Amino acid sequence: MPADFNWAIGGEAGDGIDSTGKIFAQALSRAGRHVFTSKDFASRIRGGYTAYKVRTAIDPVQSVVDRLDVLIALTPRTIEENLDELHDGSVIIYDGDRSTMADVEIPEGMVGLDVPLKALAEEAGGAIMRNVVALGAACAVTDFPIENLDSALKKRFGGKGEAIVENNKEAARAGLEYVHEEFDHEFDYDLDTTDNDYVLLNGDQAIGMGAIAAGCRFYAGYPITPATNVMEYLTGRIERYGGHVVQAEDELAAINLALGAARAGARSMTATSGPGIDLMTETFGLVATSETPLVIVDVMRSGPSTGMPTKQEQGDLNMMLYGGHGEVPRFVVAPTSIDECFWKTVEAFNFAEKYQVPVYVAADLAMAVTEQTFPPEAFDMDEVEIDRGKVVDDDSIDEWLDDKGRFQPHAITDDGVSPRAFPGTDQGAHMSTGLEHDELGRRTEDTEMRVEQVDKRDRKVETAKNDEDLSPREFGNPDSDKLVISWGSNEGAMVEAIEFLEEDGVDVRFLSVPYIFPRPDLSDDIEAADEVIVVECNATGQFANVIEHDTLTRVKRINKYNGVRYKADELAERIKTTLESEEEVSA
Repeated sequence: MPADFNWAIGGEAGDGIDSTGKIFAQALSRAGRHVFTSKDFASRIRGGYTAYKVRTAIDPVQSVVDRLDVLIALTPRTIEENLDELHDGSVIIYDGDRSTMADVEIPEGMVGLDVPLKALAEEAGGAIMRNVVALGAACAVTDFPIENLDSALKKRFGGKGEAIVENNKEAARAGLEYVHEEFDHEFDYDLDTTDNDYVLLNGDQAIGMGAIAAGCRFYAGYPITPATNVMEYLTGRIERYGGHVVQAEDELAAINLALGAARAGARSMTATSGPGIDLMTETFGLVATSETPLVIVDVMRSGPSTGMPTKQEQGDLNMMLYGGHGEVPRFVVAPTSIDECFWKTVEAFNFAEKYQVPVYVAADLAMAVTEQTFPPEAFDMDEVEIDRGKVVDDDSIDEWLDDKGRFQPHAITDDGVSPRAFPGTDQGAHMSTGLEHDELGRRTEDTEMRVEQVDKRDRKVETAKNDEDLSPREFGNPDSDKLVISWGSNEGAMVEAIEFLEEDGVDVRFLSVPYIFPRPDLSDDIEAADEVIVVECNATGQFANVIEHDTLTRVKRINKYNGVRYKADELAERIKTTLESEEEVSA
C-alpha cells in the first residue's frame, strides 16, 4: 500500500468546507503528490454535517480508507462523525474560543490543538479566513512547505485581487506560526514533495473535457445534483470551439434541445441524474426510433424519487438498460475511473454516431465529485479519434437514393446502420418520425416493413459486439479461482482492496466492466472460477442479475446502499467474509 496521509475538514454546510478542501488538495497536487478526495455533504445550503477528505501519497491512490491522521473540526459533531477513523496519534485542530467547541473532549491517545482560528483570521484581515488559518496549522503539523499552499491560494483567490491573496497567505502563516510557537510536540507526519506535474480534476469535469475533445458542440441541461458540474465545466469552454451551452427550463426541454441539435448534425449531449432520466425517457424513444446519435450522461445518486440527492448509489442500471416503452436499442457505457470518464465520453460520441443510437454514459456521485490527480499524458489529445460513422456527402449520396432519386435515411442494411446526411447535403433532404417508418422515413404500418426496421435497428447491437473491443479491465491474479466482478466507480476501491487481500494471503482475479450494453461475454471467466462475487452500490444487485441472466450461473453479491461509497479496506474485509460464507453481504 502507498505510504499515505489522510486529512479532513468537517463542519456545517455554509462553513466553506468544500472550498477549503479543494485548496488543500490543489496545494498537495502542486507539490507533486497524488491526491484522492471524498465528500460528505447534505442537500441543503446551510446547516447539516459536511466534510471534505483528502488522501495523499507520493504513489497513486485510488480510494479512501477508514483512517484519519489530521482532522480540522469546526463543530463537535465533526469529531463524533469521524471517531471510527481517528486513531492513536491523530491530530484534531479546533478553535476552543468558539462557544460550541469550548468544552470539546479530545479522545484519549489523540492530539488536540486548540488554535484560535477566528481571532488569528481577524488579525490577518477577516474572520472569513479562519479555515485558511487551519490550513496553515495543518502545514505545521505535517511539515508541509507553506509555499505550496501559497500557490493554491493564489489560484483560488487571484481573481479577487492581490490584496485578498496576501491576506490569505498571512492567515495561513498565522496558523503555522501559532502551532510552532504554542505546541511543543513531535508530530508523526511529514509530507514529502516531488517535482512531478499532475492534473487534478473530478469525474464531471473529465466528462466535460471528454465531450469537448470528442467534438461536442451543443449541450443542453437542467441543474441537478450531482450532474450540474458537467454543465458548469462546459460553460465558457465549449464556446471557444464554436459550441453552445443552453440551460433549459427542465429535463424534458434539455433532451429535446439536444435531439434537435443532433438532427442538425452537431455532436450533442445532455447530462442529468435519475429523476431527470425519468423525464427524458419519452424523448429517449424518439431518439432511438429516429436513429439520431445522442449522448446522455446519467450521474447516478440515491433514489428513488428525490431520494438522497448528495449520496452515492448505482441504482439506475435497470432504467438505463430497459427504460422506455417498446424495445429500444441503446448503448450503455460505464466509466470505471475519473480518467476513464474522459475516454469513455469520447467513445460514447463515436458509438452514438457510428451506430446512430442514444448512448448512456453511466457515472455516479462518488465519481462525479471526487477529485483525483493524473499525469497530463493520461489525457493525451493526440490519442483522441473521432468516427462520425456513415455520413454521406454530395459525392457519395447517389448509392443511397431510390429509383425516384429520394434519399433513404433508414435504408435496410446488413449491419443495421443506415446512411446519414447532414442538412444541406445535395439530394439529402429527408424526414424522420417517431412513428414506425419505411426506408424514406415516412410513416408506415406495413407489417413486413415493421419487422425489417425493428430487425435492422437490433442488428446494430450485434454489429457492435462483433466489431468493437468490449473487453473488461483486468486486475489481480489472472490464475486465481476467486473472481470478483464490478462496474463503474467501484474499480479504484477494488484495486486497492486487492493489495489488502494479498497482505492477508488472499488472491483474487478482478474484472471491471465498463461496457454494460452491449457487454462482454463473461461465461468462460465465470466457468473457470470456483467462487464469483459481484460488487456494486445498490440494494438488489442489478448487475449481478444481469450476470446471472447471461451465464445461467448463481453468483455471490456484495451490495452497499447506505449512500456511502466503498472504501478499500472495508471492501477487502467484505470480500474475505463473503468468501468464507455462503451468505450475501449487504449494507
